[in-house]
Amino acid sequence: MGLTISKAHELMDKALDYRAARQDMISGNIANADTPFYRPKDIRFEEMLAQKSAALFGDKSKILPMARTDGAHLSGTADQSDLKPTIFFRDGHMARNDGNSVDLDVETTEMAKNSMMYNAIVAAKKKGTGIYKSVIDASAKTS
Repeated sequence: MGLTISKAHELMDKALDYRAARQDMISGNIANADTPFYRPKDIRFEEMLAQKSAALFGDKSKILPMARTDGAHLSGTADQSDLKPTIFFRDGHMARNDGNSVDLDVETTEMAKNSMMYNAIVAAKKKGTGIYKSVIDASAKTS
């Protein structure tokens, strides 16, 4: 068990784990672009991170009710508390003659988005630890 700098760092560690798993999954989709009948997979983990955040920072439960100005309006969906990261098939793209539905444009776009999010989390972690490092360095100089 390492040093815990803040609760946010624990959440960022979990986010990095999920982003790395998603990157591996997208890489697998690209690697199987020529495999007959292969369907691209993806992972949803945002709901899991929201649960982790609520567990770390306390559940604020500040739910803003949806305004209904007309009786014909749909009501909001109920909050699902038993969510876990889920793997799903990313369908909706035309399958080729061999039954493969991997679209390289979609996969490379998703990979780029995922990489940017991963790098943003790493940068945030570095900045957070840099603040603590500067405080430690400053206190060492005054001694």
